[in-house]
Amino acid sequence: MGIRVTSGVSMSIRIGIAGIAGRMGRLLAEEAVAAGATLVGGIDRPEAPVPPGVTRFTDIAALAEAADVVVDFTHASAVAGHAAAIGAAGIAWVLGTTGLSADDEAAVRVTAARCAVVQAANFSPGVNLVLVLAERMAAGLPATSYDVEIVETHHRQTVDAPSGTAIAMGRAVAKGRGARLEEVMESGRHGHTGARKPGAIGFAALRAGQVVGEHTLLFASADEHITLSHRAIDRRAFAAGAIRAALWVAGRPPALYSMMDVLGMGDEA
Repeated sequence: MGIRVTSGVSMSIRIGIAGIAGRMGRLLAEEAVAAGATLVGGIDRPEAPVPPGVTRFTDIAALAEAADVVVDFTHASAVAGHAAAIGAAGIAWVLGTTGLSADDEAAVRVTAARCAVVQAANFSPGVNLVLVLAERMAAGLPATSYDVEIVETHHRQTVDAPSGTAIAMGRAVAKGRGARLEEVMESGRHGHTGARKPGAIGFAALRAGQVVGEHTLLFASADEHITLSHRAIDRRAFAAGAIRAALWVAGRPPALYSMMDVLGMGDEA
């Protein structure tokens, strides 16, 4: 079935989708139309068929020229080029690509100085509220008494580990404890690792079947265990959240925003 562009309350906002032929891209296209926005089209690999009735643009620069907002769930290798094109066009950018390098993150910040950018590891409202709880719990449960472990499971095609959402959980815990995640992160333990370091944040990544996404954060002391868990049943939760972010960010001043800002719980909301 083709995707029919319809009118609605958000008709003036033109949305383009990078990676429109993929599973997430197709859901994003459906959600954009359902929200009443104008779906101008998208880009993807030349061999990947876009949904029927959707305009395929030649490259990110052409898509950016036609859109008010580009929603981008592609690959880390594309981020620097997309950042440059979107910055040149001066439009808004909703970025959900994970596994970015330090250089990629720097490119995103450069673009955010010129354009409004919403960047999030996960666009599910539920996940973002879990991150708020994770930070608050970490602030109240001292690292000297409570060990933290993060376990995540994703489908077999997932290319980065730990997942972007797991890293976001770790950053929330580290922030609550006044630490930097890079200094306390332990991932992929193997062999004789020695005793657990005080204050460490551990990560375990599972890859199996077609799991959409499951994340569990464990605070464990000698006396009690406390867990926060989130299970994604359908990718549409991410797509709906990303389109919500696209409608929110269109026309905003240049800045690097988060999904918390979109939900009205951030500093920029």
